[in-house]
Amino acid sequence: MNTHSKSEAAHPPAMTGWLTSINAPLAKIGMILAISGLLTLVAVVFYQVFGRYVLNDSPSWTENLAIVLILYVTMIGAAVGVRDAGHIALDSLTVLLPQYMQRYVELVIYIAICLFGAAMAYNGWILGWSVAPYLMPNLHVTEAVRYIPLAVSGVLIIMFSIEHILAIFRKAEVVPSWH
Repeated sequence: MNTHSKSEAAHPPAMTGWLTSINAPLAKIGMILAISGLLTLVAVVFYQVFGRYVLNDSPSWTENLAIVLILYVTMIGAAVGVRDAGHIALDSLTVLLPQYMQRYVELVIYIAICLFGAAMAYNGWILGWSVAPYLMPNLHVTEAVRYIPLAVSGVLIIMFSIEHILAIFRKAEVVPSWH
């Protein structure tokens, strides 16, 4: 006889362990940084528009800073989205499968996401090193700054995907970092 209630079957236990204790705060910090970057991006673009149309003297550094901020916001936000299952999913197809098949499909998806994160980390590192000697105009920082979020988010995506893979095997659920 099954001693588990239907509510327990509908909601698997929360994922725990050393990886979760590392990933949960990293995801929360990443989310805070992405939101802060987005607010800073809005302020920089507002300042650029204000300078151009009101002061008739557009600051030269705002466009390059806005591009860098967009890279940080999107890459770190995407990594957090992987952990918190905020990425685009085709649930309409997987829910039609039997429960045991859904787990296999999720496993394949997170393995593919992990491999994609590895490609991001590796290529971000290589590209960053290849342009490190050059400076960004108007900001006077290395061009590698543009590739740091690619490499960092790749590593985070790997870590977050591994957590989801472990959760699939443990029949647990990764609790989003905003909870």
